[in-house]
Amino acid sequence: MTSTARGPESGAREAHPDHLGHVIFITAAAAMGGFLFGYDSSVINGAVEAIRDRYDIGSGTLAQVIAIALIGCAIGAATAGRIADRIGRIRCMQIASVLFTISAVGSALPFALWDLAMWRIIGGFAIGMASVIGPAYIAEVSPPAYRGRLGSFQQAAIVIGIAISQLVNYGILQIADGDQRGEIGGLEAWQWMLGVMVVPAILYGLLSFAIPESPRFLISVGKRDRARKILEEVEGKNVDLDARVDEIETAMRREHKSKFSDLLGSRFGFLPIVWVGIGLSIFQQLVGINVAFYYSATLWQSVGIDPTDSFFYSFTTSIINILGTVIAMILVDRVGRRPLALVGSTGMAVALAFEAWAFSADLIDGKLPTAQGVVALVAAHVFVLFFALSWGVVVWVFLGEMFPNRIRAAALGVAASAQWIANWAITASFPSLADWNLSGTYIIYTCFAVLSIPFVLKFVKETKGKALEEMG
Repeated sequence: MTSTARGPESGAREAHPDHLGHVIFITAAAAMGGFLFGYDSSVINGAVEAIRDRYDIGSGTLAQVIAIALIGCAIGAATAGRIADRIGRIRCMQIASVLFTISAVGSALPFALWDLAMWRIIGGFAIGMASVIGPAYIAEVSPPAYRGRLGSFQQAAIVIGIAISQLVNYGILQIADGDQRGEIGGLEAWQWMLGVMVVPAILYGLLSFAIPESPRFLISVGKRDRARKILEEVEGKNVDLDARVDEIETAMRREHKSKFSDLLGSRFGFLPIVWVGIGLSIFQQLVGINVAFYYSATLWQSVGIDPTDSFFYSFTTSIINILGTVIAMILVDRVGRRPLALVGSTGMAVALAFEAWAFSADLIDGKLPTAQGVVALVAAHVFVLFFALSWGVVVWVFLGEMFPNRIRAAALGVAASAQWIANWAITASFPSLADWNLSGTYIIYTCFAVLSIPFVLKFVKETKGKALEEMG
């Protein structure tokens, strides 16, 4: 009997845990990797101009130092699935915690530009691992009825990490009297910004000891009784646990452990579903969202806003990001993933078009004219809002849900790796593109937001309410 057929017998789709708070704690602990993901990705925003000044480098070299972490992200994402299948999801989280800690200390105390880049690659590898393990683990421990909301914890943690990093950067800048290179306790302000991540990195490692291993991984290594106990914790006693374990085990027996060759089709390289996952990942980045988090302080300074205010606007953008994510968490299981993606694409396209128009104005005394300046600030916040309430959440939910069991880990790794490569392309190219034509850069992002609409309509299928064993 196939796993799809057994789903209704086990009652998985109607599962309601006896202690939802316990499931929420497990999810939140796993999503701490998302917090570090967001924090590490965004904290560099506060150090960009200080790094440029300290090492006396141009836009091209600066962009490579900022973006080089994304190479580590791509490697981490590509390998995390295989590592997780071999040693478990929890061990992967603990490895990522150690790498995050090492990266934070090294980045705060660099000897030269080259080793700062090396520490950022190590941190990037940890981010890549967290970007794969977080949504996969949460999807595997979440009851289907709650999976969308619990899956969105990953993105919620990411945006909270982004906001906290901006708040910490702003606080450190205030202590340093507005100077990113101001000295605090023997270190420059930007070094403190990068080093503070040691605290959440260690917390992530400690929390990983307080949550259970994925029942699917336990079943894969023959620990049925332990898996049954965890399924009872997260799906409730009303589920037929023996049938549930059999359902997962049958699916795993029938659908062997994922490997890269499983992703290959006969005609277009990858299987169609893998291409859809890659497309979702790439579109999420090509709209330019991470420009708002890596370069926003530099962007606002380039159009005449003073450094302290630019940091404040970066923080307010992060708060809007959180607000949008909360909206998505409320709606993702009610209206579905596809409708949110379509609404978000439309809103982002409009906001990006307004930003492109605002940045097309000539600067007056180094500043945008008042009307264009206001439009640029408002449109930037609207863009982040629509991204957060849609693509920021639904892509991670989709990637955790959409692949069949037999290829889930490997396919998620490839899709996440593609996401990091696209992220690198946007991050590395922005300083040079902005020097060329800032308005033209935002027109490019607008075009990608528009193109994402037909992509979703034609290729992306709804996953709302389905058990993982039904996918594919």
